[in-house]
Amino acid sequence: MDDGRRGVTLPGAGRGGVTSRLRTPVFWAGLILVTAVVAALDVTTGTAVRLWPLLIFLPAIVSGLGTVWQTIVASAWVVLVETGIAAYLGGEVDDNLLAAGFTTVFGVLSVMGCRYRVRREEEVYRLRSAAAALQRLIVRPLPMRTKDVLVDGLYQPVEEDALVGGDMYDVAPSRCGTRVLIADVQGKGLPAIGTALAVLGSFREAAYREDRLTGVVNALENSVVRQNSFATRTGEPERLVTALVLDIGAETVVEVVDCGHIAPFLIYGGDARQVNLGESAVPLGLAELTTARRQGARFTFPVGATLLLCTDGVTEARDPGGAFYPLEERLRAWARDPPANLAAALGADLRAFTRAAPRDDIAVLTLRRIAHQSDLQGYQQGGS
Repeated sequence: MDDGRRGVTLPGAGRGGVTSRLRTPVFWAGLILVTAVVAALDVTTGTAVRLWPLLIFLPAIVSGLGTVWQTIVASAWVVLVETGIAAYLGGEVDDNLLAAGFTTVFGVLSVMGCRYRVRREEEVYRLRSAAAALQRLIVRPLPMRTKDVLVDGLYQPVEEDALVGGDMYDVAPSRCGTRVLIADVQGKGLPAIGTALAVLGSFREAAYREDRLTGVVNALENSVVRQNSFATRTGEPERLVTALVLDIGAETVVEVVDCGHIAPFLIYGGDARQVNLGESAVPLGLAELTTARRQGARFTFPVGATLLLCTDGVTEARDPGGAFYPLEERLRAWARDPPANLAAALGADLRAFTRAAPRDDIAVLTLRRIAHQSDLQGYQQGGS
């Protein structure tokens, strides 16, 4: 099953989304081997305590790993084997029939349990398939190319099984150029995701509609205000959103509006530095608390340069000793010989630095300015 993250395929996805974790050769080999060992010990030792009744647990083990038909075969096999061993060793007929009946009942229960497990796994598979399809609609798949930039990235929600988190990004080619958003919603969980989706939907509409970048940001501000107004009526806390919105056109000068977010990092000419955007504006959702209007800043983004955007899940990550992740230092070390996939290399280095599961959502975007088709070909070859 495609989980929506760069074409990763989940193991065991087959007909109905669920296949046996117990392959047929392994199933038969294990069935025969366990039976042979138990029967041999029971026949040769001649102890007062018989071992062959332990085979009754074999169908239960198979039911937790295999398919329904494998559990049926294991149950029938155990009934036949135990009946044969009991007849070979002698004993009262009534006792042997009672043991066979009890083994049969236990086998039937194992089959029923296996069928229930398979149905639950199929339900989970369908839900994850729907969630993966939804994620592909919400989070734009990377890498992608516009007429101005090549975009790659890393997207990792803090919750292991979550496909969408409170950090959000989007890239929207428009008549004004390539508009890029990276945002970080305060808090975690479903309410934070709801706010992130509201911002994302507003951006996708405004990026095409608004001629000025400040108009796009005003639309994002209004979406957060509406979301917070709804939250107060339902008893949820209001949330602010830090965001960085960029407009990248054919010219080398980029316009950006910083709403309390981390400034981008520019990698060019063997060096890496954080872009100076001046004083940051207030996050989205707080515009009514200040009289200052959000203004766009400009900086040079030359052909061949790479721009890195990230959320605080990167800059505030800590190692076991409490030290923050030195992002700018790492980027400078890689600037002269950048990895083929900078975002993936950054993610791997971040995991090695923290040596623990992430405590916050992580979103990283890398944008490489392009000029010719040959640039695209070289990028694809380097990333393959």
